Amino acid sequence: MSRIQLSPAIRYPFATEIQIYISHVNQGGHLDNAQLLTLVSEARVRFFKSLGYFESGVEGALIVVGDIVAQYKSEGFHGETMLVEMAPADFNKYGFDLQFRMSEKESHREVALGKIGIVFITRENRKVTPIPVAFTNRLSQL
Repeated sequence: MSRIQLSPAIRYPFATEIQIYISHVNQGGHLDNAQLLTLVSEARVRFFKSLGYFESGVEGALIVVGDIVAQYKSEGFHGETMLVEMAPADFNKYGFDLQFRMSEKESHREVALGKIGIVFITRENRKVTPIPVAFTNRLSQL
């Protein structure tokens, strides 16, 4: 079975720190794969907030996650602080990928690489809608 191979972004214009709590750890003693998604989702919310948006209101549109992919590089452990970096990439008419890299803050050990497919939808009928121009203008300032 072939494995997912992702390359880090050249530049990550957004970064946030998130600590691994005991509730994020599985029976194997490391960051649970489902909890990785929780941490990345928190970072995604912070990314949009840093731009002045809530996911429920981006220039009149909503966002949804269309897909997500992750490649694990090493284990994460209780008490470690993760640096989650994000970079928008691969724009299309209705959305873009939000690439991420998670690494342990002090050692810089890479824990995971991935990307989240962001899709814009209308509030009224919840159908896909083009990326708001004002939003892409704001991204260009990163």
